[in-house]
Amino acid sequence: MAETSICSLEKRTKIADLVQIAPEDFSKQSAVAIEDNINAKYSNKVIQNIGLCICFYDLLWASEGLIGHGTGLVNVNGNSTPQGIHLRTDFFDDIFVPYDQLPEGCEYNHSDQLWIWNVEEDRLYFDNHEMARIQVIDEEWHDQTPVGPLQSSEDNPPKPPYKITGSMRKEGLGPCLWWDG
Repeated sequence: MAETSICSLEKRTKIADLVQIAPEDFSKQSAVAIEDNINAKYSNKVIQNIGLCICFYDLLWASEGLIGHGTGLVNVNGNSTPQGIHLRTDFFDDIFVPYDQLPEGCEYNHSDQLWIWNVEEDRLYFDNHEMARIQVIDEEWHDQTPVGPLQSSEDNPPKPPYKITGSMRKEGLGPCLWWDG
């Protein structure tokens, strides 16, 4: 969700709208991707009771956004464990690709602490800090109602409010360097 002001022939107008950013625009800065999307949607169009929209003027507010089901692009920042790969974007930290959702033929290298995909004669590495494509296969929502100190337990640490589980099993998913050259 973004709130923006746009310029029309008559005045500046504030509009709140849901803006969807396509995976191919994830390499752009968030504000630039939002601006491009708003310009594509509103520029040179007549908006009822406002007038002809000329261009995007100013981004007033934008939410962190959510990654919905389907194919998405995330920045692999984080760590690999024998259980899978923890992913992170610049606005969201709780994305996990379990080992059984990695391509067939993957193995965990304990000394380098990363996953390797053995495909034919090649060894393709899931390096940290690389852009990667994933498919969102599950979402988990957890109530964040505060509990008192007597009810909290170190044995059960709090769960994140929102968690995404992803997959890299389909062709074209995984580190972009594998597929984009």
